Amino acid sequence: MTGYREIIRLALDSIWRNKTRSGLTMLGIIIGVSAVILLVSLGQGLQKFITASFEQLGTNVVVIFPGQFDINQGIQGPPNFAGSKFTLRNVNDINKLGSPIVSAAGSIELPAAVKYKGNSKYTTVAGISSEYSSIRNLVIGEGRNITKSDVNLERKVVVLGEGISNDLFGATNPLGKQITLGDEKLEVIGVLQEIGGSNFRFDINNFVAIPITVSQRIFGNDSIQIITVKARSKEDLPKAISVLDKYMSSQLSDDEYSVVDQSSLVSTINNILRVVTTALGGIAAISLLVGGVGIMNIMLVSVTERTREIGLRKAVGAKPKNILVQFLIEAMVLSGMGGIIGIFIGSSGALIINQFITTSISLWSVVLAFGVSAAVGIIFGVAPAIRASRLDPIEALRYE
Repeated sequence: MTGYREIIRLALDSIWRNKTRSGLTMLGIIIGVSAVILLVSLGQGLQKFITASFEQLGTNVVVIFPGQFDINQGIQGPPNFAGSKFTLRNVNDINKLGSPIVSAAGSIELPAAVKYKGNSKYTTVAGISSEYSSIRNLVIGEGRNITKSDVNLERKVVVLGEGISNDLFGATNPLGKQITLGDEKLEVIGVLQEIGGSNFRFDINNFVAIPITVSQRIFGNDSIQIITVKARSKEDLPKAISVLDKYMSSQLSDDEYSVVDQSSLVSTINNILRVVTTALGGIAAISLLVGGVGIMNIMLVSVTERTREIGLRKAVGAKPKNILVQFLIEAMVLSGMGGIIGIFIGSSGALIINQFITTSISLWSVVLAFGVSAAVGIIFGVAPAIRASRLDPIEALRYE
């Protein structure tokens, strides 16, 4: 009777003798496992990035969007920025509502090119009222911020994000310099401290802020896109939302505005991203199925090539069970090794990409990908193993 130790040795010897074939057999598993880990890490990294970004910008913030934007029942459609009926008067009224509302700010965000001498950068230009920076926890690194006087007097001033400042001015101090936006010359009065997150619609480090009244003149739009409101605390958000909803309903119809607290927005976005991440992982897992089919095909070819060997082993006493186990072990080793290599490649790829965008490698995705790859080896190795174990030894020895 052949011992299991000897069966394992024979299986490993067979894999080693056919290194090229074994490598090609593992390729599908390697691609599948690495793709699952990489795509899931990208999806989870994006979730963490968004959550951290919103928390950094304040958990006691309420945003009023134009149009229907029902978080509790799922997003009904994108905010209708083009059809916004919000005005600066609404912002001023909200600032007078009192507790639990601390302050409110209006903003307009549009893409445009800003220039300084030979340097040009296409970015988001945000027209903001004076309270915006304090609500969004934006800190000035150099110079000063946009004030109420700048807004009221429509001063041609601009505050740059850290990234835009570096792109346009490099190591040169930008304060007092003038950049061009459209046909307007704007004086740089401040540069924001770098922040490790992004707003709902743009990267804080790569935008420019100008007085909202100046942006209305430049872009020819009297309305504002978003009203951002700061409540006294996170616990006061429900009361703040109720007060804001009461005020807005007295100014506009129900389908012309939506009051959304930031935590609900983050939760909804993360729920969407979880579905997307799962779908991406499922799509990548198809590669594992393809890899399993590849293992089965190669093992069936291997059975045909080794027919005489199998017949000889049976003639000297090997039982069908021994042949079955040997071929199953070969399939499991191939899929297992492919899984390990795939984990290494996928994790390494995620770590490399993390230098550019946020990724997050989760233990469950690694365990799941490897477990599926091992199961694939067993499932798709059964048919070739059974075929090998059922070969008649006499017919096998006659096989040419």
